[in-house]
Amino acid sequence: MYGLLWRVLPGPGWVRALILLVLAAAVVAACFTWVFPWLSDYLALNDNTVG
Repeated sequence: MYGLLWRVLPGPGWVRALILLVLAAAVVAACFTWVFPWLSDYLALNDNTVG
């Protein structure tokens, strides 16, 4: 998958690396903005079982 991304992106190596870093940052930001808050509703991470 990473090889495919590297071959598909245009430009020299440093431009490709910069584009991949921006894409990775966008994926992380999307996860923290939409995916993790949505997922926390379905996971019982704060439920205590010790009484």
